Amino acid sequence: MANYYTDHPEIGFHLNHPLMRRVAELKERWYSEKEKYEEAPVDFEDCIENYRRLLEIAGDIAANTIAPNSEDVDLEGPHLENGRMIYASKTVENMEAVRLAGLWGVTMPRRYGGLNAPETIFSMASEVISAADSSFQNIWSLQSCAETLYEFGSEEQRQKFIPRVCAGETMSMDLTEPDAGSDLQSVMLKATWSEEQGCWLLNGVKRFITNGDSNIHLVLARSEEGTKDGRGLSMFIYDKRQGGVNVRHIEHKLGIHGSPTCELTYKDARAELCGERRLGLIKYVMALMNGARLGIGAQSVGLSQEAYNEAVAYAAERAQFGQKINKFPGVYDMLSRMKAKLDASRSLLYQTSMYVDIYKALEDIQRERKLEAEERTEMKTYSRLADAFTPLCKGMASEYANQNAYDAISVHGGSGFIMEYKSQRLYRDARIFSIYEGTTQLQVVAAIRYITNGTYMNIINEMLQEDVLPELVPFKEKIAGCAAVLSDCIAKVREAGDPELQDFLARRLYDMTGEIVMSLLLMRDATVAPDMFLGSAKVYCQMAFETVAGKSSYILNFDKESLPAFRVVEEE
Repeated sequence: MANYYTDHPEIGFHLNHPLMRRVAELKERWYSEKEKYEEAPVDFEDCIENYRRLLEIAGDIAANTIAPNSEDVDLEGPHLENGRMIYASKTVENMEAVRLAGLWGVTMPRRYGGLNAPETIFSMASEVISAADSSFQNIWSLQSCAETLYEFGSEEQRQKFIPRVCAGETMSMDLTEPDAGSDLQSVMLKATWSEEQGCWLLNGVKRFITNGDSNIHLVLARSEEGTKDGRGLSMFIYDKRQGGVNVRHIEHKLGIHGSPTCELTYKDARAELCGERRLGLIKYVMALMNGARLGIGAQSVGLSQEAYNEAVAYAAERAQFGQKINKFPGVYDMLSRMKAKLDASRSLLYQTSMYVDIYKALEDIQRERKLEAEERTEMKTYSRLADAFTPLCKGMASEYANQNAYDAISVHGGSGFIMEYKSQRLYRDARIFSIYEGTTQLQVVAAIRYITNGTYMNIINEMLQEDVLPELVPFKEKIAGCAAVLSDCIAKVREAGDPELQDFLARRLYDMTGEIVMSLLLMRDATVAPDMFLGSAKVYCQMAFETVAGKSSYILNFDKESLPAFRVVEEE
């Protein structure tokens, strides 16, 4: 029987990462819950075995329930009836399957009914579910909104809402509006305190809300009258049981048809303040979005895997000119690049997830007791690493998912353009990944300061000190040369002292940085498991040489006086 986890040992490989021991002991509080909860692990080996069982369950459901349902979900999609969103019938079947399997509240503490798994394991489960159907992963993975509720809500709110999520109730984050997409400072949904009702009332419209008719919503709203910027925004918890919110429209989208994207109307909807006033955008949404971006990274890796699977299977069966097409250099070049991008994306995803796990676990411990000096230093270190790696992970993985889906169609030829083949759905589904939860351009904006202030270069230089397989030494030496070229490009941009020039060239710096970091990660993986990753490491490094050569040439030879020629000016 197929299993989307065990069928791909490259996923489980990352459970052996040296950081996983630290992740597990922090998340499990040094295995102190074994006396209180029967299911709590007694040591590291037991903990990893628990994680494997969880992932095997997710992989089984993904392969044998969610994947077979995916075509029907894509064709039916959600419905709008009397102001309510109704899921596609097979989506309901999927939700019941994961609920019965206990795959809700994956990262929540056991005291609220959760599984207490780290973000890394949640990302792995998200990957396998996305490989089966990325539209369903959207619905299921929004349980991660409970992280924000756990971090910033009161204990009363935690006890009130988190057990419901762990039992299978759905969540959404209601942020964007018709006039506030990426610019969330422009949010105008109004929150007013009602003395008469003893609660906040929400009024206005939200648009492009994924899973918008969920049970529990986290809502960004303007609580401070007369304000127009982010300092007037707060975060609220809306419970669907209270009423006051209706679905006005469900978007008809290019892809991810099973994931309902809703326009919502709020009319005196009763809500609770989450955390403190005025910190909705400044603090809480930033935390919410970082978690969501990691989720899109996992979603992207899962779809990349499925696109690669479809392309490999078709190329092995399809014969032209007397031989299978996977024997043609143009095809096996494409397939090898797809695999290299997949393996590199996965390595970056789980490296980032582990960074997030360590600093978040220490933050959580800090709520219980004062951290030791070494723990505070560790928390700050991994927090900075997570902040730096998250935009790199989301941007690179989502772009590669699009490229792999595109190439899967190319391998299929004309058949890939036919609706009966899965590759067309993967292509349609992938397109949103580099748009929602912050476009790739916004990931570049988030990452550029870490590029120009030397954070990434320090990481790269540290990784260059690591030993690699003898046959990878020439590749590492060339990557070291690429890093030197990147450093020259960064120096040129910084010396120019022109913010517009930096913004214009930022994407090229970002791509070069991403490919160098991911080359080093893959060489590290290949040194531990050459049978899995050696081929991908060599291919990916060759890709990085190509990228750095081209983009560095552009930057080093670019004349900032040419910038006006790129501007588009419309005459009135």
